[in-house]
Amino acid sequence: MTVRPRRSFRLVCEPDCIPLVEDLLNTEGYVFSPEEFSPFCRRVEYEPRPLGASLAAFFGYIYIQDRSSMLPPLALAPVAGECVLDMCASPGGKSGFLAQLAGPSGFVLANDPAKARLPTLRANLHAANLPQVATSAYPGQDMPLYPQSCRAILLDAPCSGWGTARKKPEVLKLWRGEKIGRLTALQRRLLAGAAELLEAGGRLVYSTCTTNTRENEEQMCFAEEMLGLEREGLKPFPGFVFEERPGGAGALRVDGGKSEAQGFFLARLRKTVARTACAARSAPRGANGLTKSSLKSPRSEIQGKVLAPDALEGRCCDPSRLPPGQTVQYGGLVRFIAAKSAAFLPPDFARQGMLLGRMTAGRFRLAPRLRFLLPRPADREKNLVLEDIREVAALLRGQSRRTGLSGHEAGLWWRDLPLCLVRLKLGRVSAAF
Repeated sequence: MTVRPRRSFRLVCEPDCIPLVEDLLNTEGYVFSPEEFSPFCRRVEYEPRPLGASLAAFFGYIYIQDRSSMLPPLALAPVAGECVLDMCASPGGKSGFLAQLAGPSGFVLANDPAKARLPTLRANLHAANLPQVATSAYPGQDMPLYPQSCRAILLDAPCSGWGTARKKPEVLKLWRGEKIGRLTALQRRLLAGAAELLEAGGRLVYSTCTTNTRENEEQMCFAEEMLGLEREGLKPFPGFVFEERPGGAGALRVDGGKSEAQGFFLARLRKTVARTACAARSAPRGANGLTKSSLKSPRSEIQGKVLAPDALEGRCCDPSRLPPGQTVQYGGLVRFIAAKSAAFLPPDFARQGMLLGRMTAGRFRLAPRLRFLLPRPADREKNLVLEDIREVAALLRGQSRRTGLSGHEAGLWWRDLPLCLVRLKLGRVSAAF
């Protein structure tokens, strides 16, 4: 019997804020249970209205995600302070999880080759308040990074999506025959590109949401036989049922029906030699291992103006809460560039850091959703602290509220949980985001 999957989500916050976010969800009437495989992950037992309409989702404190798709970041297991490449990142759920695991002192490059998907990727990462992430838009199989410069890579490869067939049965008819052949060829080019970027001893997690053996087990055999990578056995994650097919030893194949999740495949590979032959690469590398053509990008931000640390200081912005890095102004926009990215990325690599806000008439204006930069709630002259969740919801519906505060902006809090920046006009809230 096929069981309809329950919705799952990930808590997007520091560990000490988890009880507060759970209280916010409970106050709205949501009932959920912890997942066994990660302290950040939950499964919905009851939702009074769609989870995406919750205040926790609106303020970026949860990310709705199939439970199977939470596993690749856990399999890669970045340590605190590590640099990670997510080669095919959109819509950003796995990149966000990687950033949580790597922590504020780490760095995640969330790359997606489709520029049309970049707005969604960037919006999701911005809502999650993860300044240790930057985004880029290069073909994953030919990224202009230094060869052997990556310690940890996630390749969640484009695939036929057969593992999602219970939700989208049309994928079984759409992806057949010649189309599958083009997919597997792309997957091999991506694997070859990842192998070249891995340093000796580096690790790569390959994952798909398909049940197709050609895209899974056969690709692992290709990686071992042609790219010199070595498969590492993954320990099964609790709460899932796994199956094994020929050639799949050491990899994990999620049984979607029995696991109440998508069908999913993941394997971890290790680079055991200093140099890997990548026969799938069609263009030679140029100076410093980079192709000249790959360095051309009108979106490069290397011409930005680095701002002094105190340039962001203001009534409702505490820049001391930023991790190590630089704030850089590009035109009127101010972005954050994590310190770890300087050594990880070539100088001309076109990437975009988190949007912090904008400069208007020489004054910094904080992006309203960056709750982590708000001054602490004890400073009552700068914050509007509400105890009743209904009052927060009323502000979001556009209701005005007298605050007794001066100035043009204030931090909005629900109890001890920062939510967003609100605009003030004559002491009243004029805009909640």
